Amino acid sequence: MSGLEKSLFQLKFTAKQLTRQAAKAGKEEQAEKNKVKKALTQGNTEVAQLYAQNAIRKANEKLNLIKLSSRIDSVASRIQTAVTMRAVSGNMIGVIKGMDKALQTMNLEKIALVMDKFEQQFEDLDSSTQYYESVTNDINVSNQPQEEVDLLMSKIADEAGLELKQNFNDTNVKNLEELPKVKTSEEDDDKLTERLRALRN
Repeated sequence: MSGLEKSLFQLKFTAKQLTRQAAKAGKEEQAEKNKVKKALTQGNTEVAQLYAQNAIRKANEKLNLIKLSSRIDSVASRIQTAVTMRAVSGNMIGVIKGMDKALQTMNLEKIALVMDKFEQQFEDLDSSTQYYESVTNDINVSNQPQEEVDLLMSKIADEAGLELKQNFNDTNVKNLEELPKVKTSEEDDDKLTERLRALRN
């Protein structure tokens, strides 16, 4: 097996590893969502927010891993095409060596940088080459946007048939107090009796 063939094998193997990691992150995301539901059921809104942040972070991690796996698949296909066309340049071979080292460490940031170099090398072969967003963006971000957290909590609460306490305010209570009183049957009977007395007199 030649050096390029080994590199192709390593690329495909790494792509599968990242796909498995993405699936794991997806399971962890669901586990955090379940914790959100449990915390809301118990009335622990603050704890639910923390779990919601974790769920969103895991969702972002899953998405980034899928993106990187897709980039690696794309690069592997292009290397295969370049080999077939005998268009592998000296610069490309140098990048491949750097890629092998990055893949061995499984450092996502280094792998993403190598993918950038590959995409630069393939610009002449594929004019439609596009740059993807960096895989490391938001992977380690601990603070998630409050709007996303609230939206996730509200969605899970709806699914669980719950009502969040913060959605109720004094205005709702006042509106209930201002509703017109419903006349009872006893009041109607009293009025009829009075009218009958008036007619008799």
